[in-house]
Parts: sequence; C-alpha cells; structure tokens
Amino acid sequence: MARLKILKTYKLYIAGQFPRSESGRYYELTDQKGKTLANVSMASRKDFRNAIVAARAAQTPWQEKSAMNRAQILYRMAEMLEGRYKQFVDELQYMGISKSRAEEEVELSIDRLVYYAGACDKFQQIFSSVNPVASSHYNFSVPEPMGLVAIIPPENFGLLGSISTLAPIIAGGNTCVLLAPEHLPLAAVSFAEVLAHCDLPAGVVNILSGDIDELHGHFSSHMDVNAMLYCGKNKKHLKAMQENSSLNVKRFFHWELDWEEEEAQSPYLIMDFQEIKTTWHPIEKTGASGIKY
Repeated sequence: MARLKILKTYKLYIAGQFPRSESGRYYELTDQKGKTLANVSMASRKDFRNAIVAARAAQTPWQEKSAMNRAQILYRMAEMLEGRYKQFVDELQYMGISKSRAEEEVELSIDRLVYYAGACDKFQQIFSSVNPVASSHYNFSVPEPMGLVAIIPPENFGLLGSISTLAPIIAGGNTCVLLAPEHLPLAAVSFAEVLAHCDLPAGVVNILSGDIDELHGHFSSHMDVNAMLYCGKNKKHLKAMQENSSLNVKRFFHWELDWEEEEAQSPYLIMDFQEIKTTWHPIEKTGASGIKY
C-alpha cells in the first residue's frame, strides 16, 4: 500500500508560543489542482485578543531596548533566514510559486531584514532635531514608537510582503500582530520559527492565519491597537478598516508599494509609525555674582 503522507498543521504564533486556534478550526490549503497542501489554523477574535495582550505586554520592554540591540536581533533574523534558505524556497514553490521567483523573494526578504537592522540606530539621528528657541532652554524633538500595530500585508507574496511590513515597525520599537496572507500563508507562518529562535522577546511579533473577511474588522476596531497598516487592494476592506480606525482615532496607513523595488525599504516607512516627542531643558547659566540660574 502507498504510504499516507502526514500533512503539517501550521499553527498560530502568539507570545512566543505556537498554539492552535482556541476555536479548534483550520482550513485546508489546496493547490490549483485541488490537492491539499497543508492544514492552516483559522484564528478567531479570541486569538486576536490574546495576541494583542501579548504585544502590549512586550511593547515597553522592546521600546526600551537600545537601538543597537534591536539591530542585532533583526540581523540575527536575516542570518537564520539565510541558513534556512532552501526550506523557504521549497515552501514557496510548494504553494505554486516558480523556483526563480521563490529564490528572488527569499533573497529580497533577507536583504530587507539587513537593511532595517542597519536603520535601527540611524533613523533617530536623521529625524531628530535641536530646535532654536528664544529663551534659555534647549529644545529637542525625537521620534518615539506609536506602540502596538496591526498589520495586514500584501496578499500576493508568501514571505516578502510580511517581512517588508513588520521589519520597519519593529525596527522603530513598536510591537505588532500580523495576519499571514490567506492564500499563501505557509512561509509567513514558518517565519515564526525564525522569530522564536533569534532572541526576539516573546510578544513583539505575533502571527495569525485565517480568513481576512472575518478578521479585518477585529484588527481595525480593537481599542488597544495604536495603528493599523493595510497593504491589500480590496476597496470594501479598505473602507471598513478606515471607518473602524476612526472610532478611537488610531492611525491608519494604506501602503501600495512595489515590494520588489527599493521604494519598499526606507527610513520614512519606519517614521510612519513614530510620534515626535519634544522636550524642553533649561540652560544653566552663572551670573556675575556667581549665582547659578
């Protein structure tokens, strides 16, 4: 008898763990011929809420890490992805992507992580300033992370879109919850295995999989999400998420980029998820009498 192949069940990634959906649901990912490729967990509203709790708990410690430490962790992600190059190429091919495009996508993903690793300790220097004021004060403006970001990456990339969206967000000190592309989820979910072994603190990145029609409303309406990033082209989803985001005045961004070109990596993409904090500090002076004021 022919051996019955065991299909892998791709789980969620929440708080550094790999749980199944609390609902127990999954969907069968199939190829163009209808052959089942894998079982993929279907996240529920409760799973999303669990991911939000984990991301919020991790946000302050992640923000307080030095820029150099964040850079080291992103670079370690690139190293590990390079070491598992063949696995990710095979996984993208498994979902129907040609070998040449799969190789290009993995290579670009590695290079993008290296780019943002290098930007971690530079974007603040570029966008900070010392402001002139007409009083005896120093006045500094510096970028600070917004906090917790919900991400729905482009649907037409199995890996590159997810990395291109989460990398600038975490490089800037934010945490995130990302929804893997519904029809190309395997490589994005497998990337969680890289995240779990690269010294990234649990909860900084959380990856869910499932039905975008069911989940996009939870992503954009949750009151503890500080910003929302959507990279799809569904106008119905876009309109609904913009309206939901307005309920608690969360920042909403819709990126339409050529993900294979240089425009998809920029310090300005980091700055989309930064707030500018201005600090006043008095200048100490000594008068003719020797008194400091």
